[in-house]
Amino acid sequence: MAVVAGGASGEVRELTPLQARMLDQLRKAPEPVVFDPALAEEIRATVSEAIEAFGERLGDEQLWVSKHRLSTILGCEAHAMAPGEFAWSPATATGQVSHRAIQLLVNWRGEPAPADLVDEAIARLADDDRSLGQWIAALSPGDEADLRGNALERVTRFVEGFPPLDKRAHPMTEARVQWPLDGPVVFAGKVDLVMGRPNGAESTKLIIDLKTGRHSPRHRDDLRFYALVETLRTGVPPRKLASYYLDVGEADVEDVTEAVLRTAVRRTLDAVDTLVELTTGEREPAVRPGPTCNWCTLLPTCDVGQAHLAGDLDD
Repeated sequence: MAVVAGGASGEVRELTPLQARMLDQLRKAPEPVVFDPALAEEIRATVSEAIEAFGERLGDEQLWVSKHRLSTILGCEAHAMAPGEFAWSPATATGQVSHRAIQLLVNWRGEPAPADLVDEAIARLADDDRSLGQWIAALSPGDEADLRGNALERVTRFVEGFPPLDKRAHPMTEARVQWPLDGPVVFAGKVDLVMGRPNGAESTKLIIDLKTGRHSPRHRDDLRFYALVETLRTGVPPRKLASYYLDVGEADVEDVTEAVLRTAVRRTLDAVDTLVELTTGEREPAVRPGPTCNWCTLLPTCDVGQAHLAGDLDD
């Protein structure tokens, strides 16, 4: 029997084997997932109390905490605190263009070709006054072709491997999340794809990050941070988290549990505590060699990083 699903335009279509496998991984369980409301209340109270204590140490400082900032501070602290100069390139801009194209796909009427989505995404981003728009507007023909080709590959792989998005599931791309509204510490981020229609206290939301390249344990930690922010914000945890790897059309999926949320709380508060220590000058940042040594701006003067890349450090 053919596997079918509602598409973005509402019609029923046959799924490819790749799409059918992905749908099986992401679909809701037969029984509703409902957490004890006391869990969300306890988590909010714990995090609020910690933020109040952080605020006393920060004084007039305010920390905006993202998944990237959490992961970097839990790696090499010296690298995380070093001032860096960011520059756009076809490689660094590909993700932004791809995500904007997929955002257009979700809300586009009909069946747009991936190339049309990418061209429209580039055109819209070029009209933006921010740094990415200015960079795109000044692209040479060669760099523009490079950017377009990279983004087209990602969007095509998404269309080929991901099940058609059913509008009844309320799909949102580049969904901004934040908690609290203001304060000494604010958790914030942008989720690649969120699906799920609110239904009382039932956990219905599926949070998805789109990835290229290899699997990393850090990807689960990133999604758990989003699950924590969603729980703090709405009082209802999401039901499932997934890192979708475009290159292979597979997902690393994790059900949200009480243990997952508590782990996210501990990791997040530990990382923020470290950020507060380093921001206020309570101690100097530690040097921890790792993959970031390859592009760290401190490498020319970092003996530990140089030794790590040379293979001179003991395991």
